[in-house]
Amino acid sequence: MKKAIIIGATSGIGQEVAKCLLLDGWQIGVAGRRQSALENLQRAAPDQIQIQTLDVTQEDAGEKLNMLIDKVGGMDLFLLSSGIGFQNTNLNMEVELNTAYTNVEGFIRMVDTAFIYFRKSGGGHLAVISSIAGTKGLGVAPAYSATKRFQNTYIDALEQLSYLQKLNIRFTDIRPGFVATALLGDGKHYPMLMKADKVGQAITRALNRKRRTVIIDGRYRVLVFFWRLIPHWLWKRLPVKNKS
Repeated sequence: MKKAIIIGATSGIGQEVAKCLLLDGWQIGVAGRRQSALENLQRAAPDQIQIQTLDVTQEDAGEKLNMLIDKVGGMDLFLLSSGIGFQNTNLNMEVELNTAYTNVEGFIRMVDTAFIYFRKSGGGHLAVISSIAGTKGLGVAPAYSATKRFQNTYIDALEQLSYLQKLNIRFTDIRPGFVATALLGDGKHYPMLMKADKVGQAITRALNRKRRTVIIDGRYRVLVFFWRLIPHWLWKRLPVKNKS
């Protein structure tokens, strides 16, 4: 039976992917900060779900991830769906640094632990949910867009390391556009907003096919294509922002 570990599965996209994997018969381990939310999720399929409280910003997160892997009895797929992001044009320092702690420090802690496990176990599938925000620097969300670009590059680096070490590890970088989750529950208007359940289904299909890089959905694939064509001198002049 296939076994997956999902970090950040108590809400939003991670929870939707977990539901899809459960329907496909996977054994899954889910981790998050809220014990009550984890227990609620486990009650939906107690024979298929193991849980572990875990905060990616804490030094013991790697150890707790390994504990969860042991509870499940192994890991074929690792999915990191834990991240934060805020619009922050005032450059509130606490907001910027907390974003970096979660999306960079926490990201490294989790994906490195998963990579090391797969290296020892003979291989596996390492997937992360980043964002289209990493395509270009977004002035309305500096730390968020920068940390998402970091995540894209870090997965590239781990993939090269895996190849150099002749490891059997597959990588998937999932880059959604705006998704209707608590992350965007700030009262602002977001264009082309996608439903979390539809995004979860699209991500599950991409994971099953072991796609390397996935932009969700088609509208955002077109948007990103044109974003990449915009030269720096023009990009900095564009009013990329959302309505309040």
